[in-house]
Amino acid sequence: MSEWNPFDLRAILQEKHAQHVVLIHFPIGLFLAGALFDALSRGRRESTWATGAYLNFSLAAASLPLVLGSGLLAWRYALEGQRLKGTLLLHLVLAAASSAAVVAAWWVHRLARQGGSEALPRYRWLIEAAGVALISLTGHLGGTLSGVNGP
Repeated sequence: MSEWNPFDLRAILQEKHAQHVVLIHFPIGLFLAGALFDALSRGRRESTWATGAYLNFSLAAASLPLVLGSGLLAWRYALEGQRLKGTLLLHLVLAAASSAAVVAAWWVHRLARQGGSEALPRYRWLIEAAGVALISLTGHLGGTLSGVNGP
């Protein structure tokens, strides 16, 4: 009996849901790093930290179509298009809300960079905190669905 090799590229690419499981970590990491950089910027739009936050939010938002598409393909093929209910439905709803929070955070930073104000708007903290919470819940449910967090 052969053991699965985590570095076997062919096995990774042929796994029915592996692409989503791998790709999802990019927007998660980018958004969390963006929120951290934004906190370090202390609300100053022209700081290097604010620029880093904006770039991270931009890349996180740009990666969403690929990640969401791979999630829908994982549902269709790995989960055989089973009826959306329970954990799977909640994961989908939270993924949509998380995506909205990522795009909203990017949009707020984009508008602030185009505007003439020195400071970033304070309400961005609510959007970023909601994004962190939603992404955490969505990821936890995704881990449950994939078997990482239990059966």
